[in-house]
Amino acid sequence: MSLTSVSVSQTPESKFREYLASRPTPQRFTNQQQKLVEHVFAKHSHFEAEQLIEELKTAGRQVSRATVYRTLLKLVDAGLLRRIELPTGTVYDHDYGYPAHDHMVCEQCHRMIEFQSEKIDAVLQEVLGEHLFRASGRSLVIRGTCAECNAARALKRRLVM
Repeated sequence: MSLTSVSVSQTPESKFREYLASRPTPQRFTNQQQKLVEHVFAKHSHFEAEQLIEELKTAGRQVSRATVYRTLLKLVDAGLLRRIELPTGTVYDHDYGYPAHDHMVCEQCHRMIEFQSEKIDAVLQEVLGEHLFRASGRSLVIRGTCAECNAARALKRRLVM
């Protein structure tokens, strides 16, 4: 399933600028940060920091490694990106401009599958209400084996027997 973007009132760049300006010590929006934000939000995909650094280099965008790591933390704090911890490392996902969604990760091929579930959303709302808890975010990652890897494993078993 591919997620479709939702309508938002600001561009990711203007939302990030607003975030930087609202800090206790306002921060300026640098040229390197602008290149990074433009690149990250040009397409919806999950990515690792090192992968982003390589993509920026390939695209001819000069952004230092330190700036990438610092800016990613700020983008998460600003609510633009979501950090997802996996056994293979940390990946980032768009949180701004996309509906609430969760992930399944195949432990064999490491494929990440995004999904939405109204039933899960309803259960979470019910649990939050019961505990008078105000959520600021969520991250549900289900680990297991995808259909393709399950089929390949079943085929391998049949061939061995």
